[in-house]
Order: sequence, then structure tokens, then C-alpha cells
Amino acid sequence: MLANKRMIALGTGAVAVAMTVTACSSGAVQSGGGSTGGAGAPITLKVATVNNGQMKDMEKLKSEYEKANPGVTVNFQVMEEGDLRAAVTADVASGAGQYDIVTIGAYETPQWGANGWLVDLTPALQSDSSYDVNDLLPPVRAVNTYDNKLYAVPFYGESSILMYNKEVLDKAGVKIGSNPTWQEVADAAKKVKTADMAGICMRGKPGWGDLFAPLTTVVQTFGGSWYDSNWKATVDTPEWKQAVGFYKQMLDDSGEKDPVSYSFNECLTALKEGKAAMWADASVAASMLEASDSPVKGKMGYAHMPVDKTKESGWLWSWNLAVPASTKQKDAAIKFVKWATSKDYIKLVGNKIGWSNVPPGSRTSTYSIPEYKDAAKAYAPITLDVMSSVNPKQPGVNPQPWVGIQYVSIPEFQDVGNQCAQLVADYLANRGTIDDALGKCQSIAQAAGDKHKS
Repeated sequence: MLANKRMIALGTGAVAVAMTVTACSSGAVQSGGGSTGGAGAPITLKVATVNNGQMKDMEKLKSEYEKANPGVTVNFQVMEEGDLRAAVTADVASGAGQYDIVTIGAYETPQWGANGWLVDLTPALQSDSSYDVNDLLPPVRAVNTYDNKLYAVPFYGESSILMYNKEVLDKAGVKIGSNPTWQEVADAAKKVKTADMAGICMRGKPGWGDLFAPLTTVVQTFGGSWYDSNWKATVDTPEWKQAVGFYKQMLDDSGEKDPVSYSFNECLTALKEGKAAMWADASVAASMLEASDSPVKGKMGYAHMPVDKTKESGWLWSWNLAVPASTKQKDAAIKFVKWATSKDYIKLVGNKIGWSNVPPGSRTSTYSIPEYKDAAKAYAPITLDVMSSVNPKQPGVNPQPWVGIQYVSIPEFQDVGNQCAQLVADYLANRGTIDDALGKCQSIAQAAGDKHKS
């Protein structure tokens, strides 16, 4: 990661949380960062939140934090994701200090840490044995670290897995192992496809966080990468051509109609409604497929993300709480972050809201809680296994000069990924050729890579 001082936009799905926390009395923390303890004046911690189920649960539980910290009031301000991206990026990059706690993605954390935009949380976390920083899942901890400093902590994390309707596959006599290859999955999709049901649903909607989230992992397991160790773009290569060609052929043979209109929500709906038999995507989807109101609850099977040349090909993503360096309430903000990412918070969600609502993929100990193991028995074991197995430092065949799986941790990647995703989407929709798409993407990627050559 490079300490690029340019202002960067939040990554796809990256969220910022904006809350107002007023603190006083014995629950507050005295600090040089502006916090007031004892009988001091109230403190306001400003944060911005996205309309997201996990954050809604945090809002529901704010009264628990207030009870434990007399005088504290937490008010959630909800904005649409695009508005959050613009507001938080502008605030954090400019140092205006409007927000005291933000939720950012794994893509942003190391870059913002390198830029000096975030508070180093390492001392506060390591000095508190009850927080148990070593309980945070190692891969998720790694993507939130820059220069051996933890600049954000995971609120919840996810990888990607293969999800399939066991009843449909059993009826067709198709078996899927726990570690399938992409060719095995493509063959299975052909066998179960019908006039009314796609054999598999995959993201095709243009966007670096839409189509290119799963497709980048396919490229990596087929032996490709965005860049080599010297930041030379490696898009216009046989490995990329094989991977992208395979992806299109699988969709042409067995995928949903008009795949460029499909992303996470569309494939989730298709699987629930019996319009698709399989889907390779975010592990968090499993909890939705197994929800009490899901038509396919109890009918699903789960496996590791399919591979070709690598042992694993799951991605890694987390939503993380961080404290901007511009906050005037540093200690109080850190205290809230610790509470919302603690072992006790996990149990609080389970007991107050429901064990299937527990934030997944953040702590190893979560997967040892009997109530959670029972509520999430269909998908929790494989989620933990996959998240513990992926390697964000080298997810593909060859070494890479950044940490990250389905994204490149440079400020330019959002634009690079979005432009290239549109080119590949045009190819998927038969509006262009693979050679044209990869050739143009090579030039776009190289222009960005040139800025990071030493």
C-alpha cells in the first residue's frame, strides 16, 4: 500500500456510520481528545449510518450502551449509500471533523490509514485484554492493517461461497463436493438448467463491486491478476482471456437471461423463487436463504468457492468501524467502537434480537457460541472455514504488491474497475469482443499502475 495523499472515494458498498453520542458521568472517558468524564458536560460523537440490517440492529441496541454509560445519547442519522460515500470521504479527507465514528470497507482502511486520515486503534485494543484483539479473524484483521497498525476493526465480515438447491441437484442426480472446481460447477449447471430455471446465477451488472467482485476471483484462480509485482498491468493475457471466456460461456450455457442486469439482490431473489439452482456469491447470503421466511430454508447446500489452479478462491470483505483522525472526541469514539465490535456485543445481538442476526465473520469465538452454532448450523461452519482459509496477501497463483482479493488497494481502482467492468459487461451481452474488452482494460489498468511504480 502506498501513502497516496489523493482524496479517494469510498469503495462499493462501503458505508459510513454517523451517530450522535452524548457522554458524561462515570461511563465517559477522560481524554486529551476532547472527551469529558465524571460530571463533565455532555459529549457529541457524530457518526453517519447506512440503511443496512446490521446497522439497524446497532441502532436498536443503542439503549443498552446508554444504560451502561449514563448520560450517553446515541442518535443515528441514515443516508443513502451514495450520499454517505460523498459525505464521509469529503469529511475525512479534508479533516473537517464532522464525524467521529465511520464504517468503512476493507478497501478503504489501509489507504486511509496510510494517508493519516484514521486513528491507530492498536494501542487501545492491545491494552484491553477483555477486548481480545487476537480473537478477530486473522484475514479480516490483515485487510484492516497498514504498517502493522490496525486502523479499523471489523463489525462483520464475509467471504464468497457456492450455494445450491439440494433438492434440484438431487433430482438431477448431480453431486457437488465441498471443494468443487469451476468446470464441475459449469457441468452441473448444464445438467440442472430447465426452460424455467437457470442452472446458475452470477453477477453480470457493470461495476467493480458488482460483476468484478466474483469475476476477479475467477481470474485469480485461473492464474491471472490485475498487476505483477512491478505494477505492470496483466489484463490482456491468456489467463484473463480464459477466465472471462469461461465466465461468459457458463452464463450462455446455463445462466440467467440478461445477466448484465443481475447482481447480488437479483440472484438472491432468483434462488429463493426457484428460478436458479446455484449461485456463487457473498457468504452473508446464506443467512438470508436460511431465514424463517425463505422458501428454500433447509433446502440449500453450501460449498467452498469453485477453483481452477488455486486451493481457495473466496473473496474477503468486511465492514469496519474506524475513528477519523479529525475527531475531537477520540477516546469516547474508541470506547464506542470497542463496545460495538466486542464479544459482549455479539452476545447482546443474539439474546436481544436473535442469534441468526449476529454479525458474522468478525470473531473466531462467535463460532463457538452454542446458540449461534445451532441457529447458523447450515452455513456457519463453512463460512468460518472459508474466511480462515483465504489469503488476501496472495489470493492468486502469483505474488501481488497489495493486500486484497477482489479489489486492488489503490485509489484509482474504483475507476479502473468500473470502466473495465463495463467493457466486460458489453462482451457478456454480445456488444463487443473479448479482445477489445481486455485490450482497452489493459490500457486503463496500466495508466493507474504507472502511478505506483517505484
